[in-house]
Amino acid sequence: MAKGDMVWSSSDGDLRKARGAGGSGSIGRQTTGPVKVRRETAGRKGKTATTIFNLPLSDEEIRDLAGQLKKRCGVGGSSKDGVIELQGDHRDTVVEALKAKGYDVKLAGG
Repeated sequence: MAKGDMVWSSSDGDLRKARGAGGSGSIGRQTTGPVKVRRETAGRKGKTATTIFNLPLSDEEIRDLAGQLKKRCGVGGSSKDGVIELQGDHRDTVVEALKAKGYDVKLAGG
């Protein structure tokens, strides 16, 4: 049996997961499904925020994307734990910008 055919190793665990995680061994978030864009008001004293999550990017790439989206919408925001938050309701603008970059985007929530 060739090494590429091995599916389990006592030292490394399940080798099928390592082969499928980004192709060339890149370490990043493994997400399934489309990028989700949601409007939230909970925990913000009634103020609206747009959150973008389920991004298949590293933390550095998420920070860069957050900067681009904040400039595009003309608002403040942050990125933390793989989630981008923008102040205000900018779902339509964010969906349009992400689709232009080639992401599969869906609106989440109500």
